[in-house]
Amino acid sequence: MEDPIPLGKTNIRISPIGLGTWQWGDRAMWSYGITHTDRDIHEAFRKSIEGGIDFFDTAELYGKGRSEVLLGECLREMAPAGSGVPVVVATKFAPLPFRLRKGALVRALRSSLARLGLARVDLYQIHFPFSLVPVPVWANAVADAVEAGLTRSVGVSNYSAAQMRQAHEVLSRRGIPLASNQVEYHLLNRKVERNGVLQSCRELGVASIAYSPLAKGLLTGKYTPENRPPGLRKYTARSGRLRSIQPLLGLMREVGQAHQGKSPAQVALNWIVCKGAVPIPGAKNAHQAQENAAATGWRLDAAEIAALDEMSRR
Repeated sequence: MEDPIPLGKTNIRISPIGLGTWQWGDRAMWSYGITHTDRDIHEAFRKSIEGGIDFFDTAELYGKGRSEVLLGECLREMAPAGSGVPVVVATKFAPLPFRLRKGALVRALRSSLARLGLARVDLYQIHFPFSLVPVPVWANAVADAVEAGLTRSVGVSNYSAAQMRQAHEVLSRRGIPLASNQVEYHLLNRKVERNGVLQSCRELGVASIAYSPLAKGLLTGKYTPENRPPGLRKYTARSGRLRSIQPLLGLMREVGQAHQGKSPAQVALNWIVCKGAVPIPGAKNAHQAQENAAATGWRLDAAEIAALDEMSRR
């Protein structure tokens, strides 16, 4: 694993790759039956730590709080005395339709902290923009959470460039940097390169956190037109789409071989790191956690990045 990097303009430093815990809470949603146990989750956490990953992202919506509960259990298991595990914990506030006043954010954060078993989190993010509540309302609410000592830093998720700039401006007036914007970003979805989000992040000094960096498994190379994903994912991975991405997967395998046999998934994650973003792949077991950790410590060269860029455009 490479050296830690700054989380935006905060004094928090994180591993170049994090771990997303959405699947921890919704373990059966995208497949048939139970895909992992709580023990598997604990092993994934332990192997992530051992592999140098120290940034863990969750949300109150993930499994209706179950993901936060599991992460809290993992933290206590690794450090029963409350010290010794250098982790950065991020969670999110959901601006649901019935939450119309800014006080709802601090109440939600306190509930998240109870599930996590923490006095404060390192990063608290607004999960998505909600048109009925103006951006400044939630930006001021999350600033209140910082001043109350409930979070060290604040971020947003799924914000457009304009929404992010508005939040950044409001927070700046409170003397608080906008740490991050979490967006979908991977070789099969590069919209943030074209819509101004990544450029705005660079200009403002905001960290780009990439969720679904493996396109819900499509970039792992394990699915083909003849072997589609199970469960609900098969409806987003039709045979035609799987057929169309095979040339890209072939190139990713070729590139991986040039780097001591790295897998397509590891190439996909490294590509995001090379683009200046922080991927947060999931891990439901020890093996997946080890695979994630091995995606850094090496770098694609400029020619390989350009080739992947061109193939992904096709």
